[in-house]
Amino acid sequence: MLENKKAVIFDLDGSLVDSMWIWPEVDNLYMKKYNLEAPENFEKGIEGKSYTETAQYFLTTFPSLNCTVDDVHREWTKMTINLYRTKVPLKPGASEFLENLKTTGILMGIATSNGRELVEEALKALHIREYFTSVRTACEVAAGKPAPDVYLKVAEDLHVHPESCLVFEDIPKGIEAGKNAGMTVCAVDDLFSKPDEEEKRRLADYFIRDYYDIRNSTYDICGV
Repeated sequence: MLENKKAVIFDLDGSLVDSMWIWPEVDNLYMKKYNLEAPENFEKGIEGKSYTETAQYFLTTFPSLNCTVDDVHREWTKMTINLYRTKVPLKPGASEFLENLKTTGILMGIATSNGRELVEEALKALHIREYFTSVRTACEVAAGKPAPDVYLKVAEDLHVHPESCLVFEDIPKGIEAGKNAGMTVCAVDDLFSKPDEEEKRRLADYFIRDYYDIRNSTYDICGV
């Protein structure tokens, strides 16, 4: 999987850390507070969107919200930041994998749809910020996933060609973003994207249940 790769780029939520459980809860609390009812296919509608794009989606979908994107950002951040600080663990085997990449001299980056403040808090709380030469959010580029922009931005920061990058992603639109960037993509198993496993395997080059699969060479090769 790592042959001829100079950089590994991770999505954050659901890929490197077990945090996807936070967002449905935040959505539910936020909608309950403002008496909002989610439309059909709501979750698919926000999949892959940046923090900013998701906030704008809320404002477009729920015209009764009399606030700005920044107002939504602030409220969501206040609701979630303590959870990231105290209740979000790394995926099994991720710590050892990061250390192995560091030892072998492979560069590392983060390409996430989350907001900058929450990302930095999560990395700091988990004591892993030092591993990443580049940390970028989709709010910093023209378009969120499945557009390739955030992955290409991290590769640019690392001075590495896209074809020399390996991406870890947990949702279909994220996998598409990595592939659209011309990178090799490994899908990561996650409880919240379990219903999409067949699609994830179809889109990705590899599939892991956890990061021990890489050490043990028990990962699945997809598309063959």
